[in-house]
Amino acid sequence: MTEDGFGSGPITLPSGGPLYLQLKRWLEDAIANGGIKPGDALPSERDLALRVDVSRVTVRKAVQQLVQDGLLVQRHGSGTFVATPAPRVEQSLSQLTSFTEDMARRGMAVRSQWLDRGVYPPSPQETMVLGLTAGEQVSRIARLRLSQETPLAIERASLSTQILPDPAAVRDSLYACLEQAGSRPIRAIQRIRAANLEADEAALLGVAPGAAGLYIERVSYLANGRVAELTRSTYRGDAYDFVAELRLGDGRTT
Repeated sequence: MTEDGFGSGPITLPSGGPLYLQLKRWLEDAIANGGIKPGDALPSERDLALRVDVSRVTVRKAVQQLVQDGLLVQRHGSGTFVATPAPRVEQSLSQLTSFTEDMARRGMAVRSQWLDRGVYPPSPQETMVLGLTAGEQVSRIARLRLSQETPLAIERASLSTQILPDPAAVRDSLYACLEQAGSRPIRAIQRIRAANLEADEAALLGVAPGAAGLYIERVSYLANGRVAELTRSTYRGDAYDFVAELRLGDGRTT
């Protein structure tokens, strides 16, 4: 085997099933046992087809399956590479914390790439959920959240301008900014559902279109009961585990 893990001779595939699945299994095993490492480039489609003695269509189908599974990434003009696994993050569903706070507790460096930050006329959903009055505007912030330079989530938050007059005041943490203004939420309701990532979201998160993701909508409240924030986030499905502690209720019947 050469340094890239593919060697220079023919590749012998495991037996059983269609050829593209045999090649897919061989690549999966090579990645799992460390023979092919994160960041390694695959040989060209033509070279891999010659060495495995299959058609280029077979190679293409196997590679596309692994791209969809998140094990390979394709970079336009550069080729196909073994993906670098995203750091897995375990987030509690019983505590109201920010992304920045979650990462800090784990000792993980975090940064944001701003996608939008401004004041806008509200959408019908924002008007209803935030309880806005006629003529009131909404502050929106949208960020790509990264840890160890790996994109993990896209966050889009909407708040009344009475609560967040200047979206540019938000630096690393929205909740830290709200706490300084005396408007930090104290409770929230979250709804989580599985989703297949659209092409634009997948591109931002560095995964293939259609990859598994989690869509989370959070509505948070101030101590006086007023809605403070509507946040809609999209998380990479391969990077997050959401954990909830369950307790036996007062009623012990089943």
